[in-house]
Amino acid sequence: MASEDVVGKSTGESAVTTIVNLAEEAKLAREGVKAPGHAILSVCKSLAAGGIAGGLSRTAVAPLERLKILLQVQNPHNIKYNGTIQGLKYIWKTEGFRGLFKGNGTNCARIVPNSAVKFFSYEKASSGILWLYRQQTGNENAELSPVLRLGAGACAGIIAMSATYPMDMVRGRITVQTEKSPYQYRGMFHALTTVYRQEGFRALYKGWLPSVIGVVPYVGLNFAVYESLKDWIVKSNFYGLANDNGELSVTVRLACGAAAGTMGQTVAYPLDVIRRRMQMVGWKDAAPVVVGQGGGKAPLEYSGMVDAFRKTVRHEGFGALYKGLVPNSVKVVPSIAIAFVTYEVVKDVLGVEMRISD
Repeated sequence: MASEDVVGKSTGESAVTTIVNLAEEAKLAREGVKAPGHAILSVCKSLAAGGIAGGLSRTAVAPLERLKILLQVQNPHNIKYNGTIQGLKYIWKTEGFRGLFKGNGTNCARIVPNSAVKFFSYEKASSGILWLYRQQTGNENAELSPVLRLGAGACAGIIAMSATYPMDMVRGRITVQTEKSPYQYRGMFHALTTVYRQEGFRALYKGWLPSVIGVVPYVGLNFAVYESLKDWIVKSNFYGLANDNGELSVTVRLACGAAAGTMGQTVAYPLDVIRRRMQMVGWKDAAPVVVGQGGGKAPLEYSGMVDAFRKTVRHEGFGALYKGLVPNSVKVVPSIAIAFVTYEVVKDVLGVEMRISD
């Protein structure tokens, strides 16, 4: 009889414990606290959404991306094309359809992890900055301002750029090489190992400084303008563009992304040109594409970012800092817009609760 009481008591305590645990789990779920497994899955989904967004948006504008880089480093004494249409026609005529997408595989291999890290880093950075801001102001209802969003975007851009820079460096070289180049990189891995073996580890980060400086206004403005525009349209109900639930249509979000991309790339573009040129330094087979003063056979050498700016302006004029801007502008408008909207749509499909606006 006593043993039955013990068993009954143990069973009752076990049931109570189970009920308490279920209640605690329900409470945590209501408060938004997720189990470790759920948190890891959410992170993976967020990274996947960012990677898909980056790969899709960059592939859509790959021909313009290649033309932009070719214009940035084109031999100023042997110019074959000046405009976007003329340049695309020239690539098609000399290299065919595949020439328009040369370097895109390497580009996607870089942009997919870059975009995944960038979007995820922005979410975490914006959440952390907002928490600090609320702690400092004592206002628990405070929201991210455009300046704070700019800071979060800058952090995300620096992290993503640094993590994937070697792939960006060799992608630039693969994109520039043509069928007549004396030496051919067979792919990203071959380019990475070749540069490392012939030029050393530091060569993989040539142009890193102007890249980091450029990514602050570029990525920062992209996120800040996109999020601030959406927030303003929803709160002001500008021309009734927001529905009753405060949601914006895909078309409106595309327009916000286009505005963000245009502003960001215009500010940061000269740094992108310098970055590309610095990436060519040390590549002995770059002479057919990039030459020095007077049309010599040797590429220009740069001692640093400032020297690259000085020599570019002195030899080719201030306008050289904006070479390739037109195809880049045509590219950026759909690329950034597609990336932002694809990211949000994929996260909706995957069921990720966190939003870049949070």
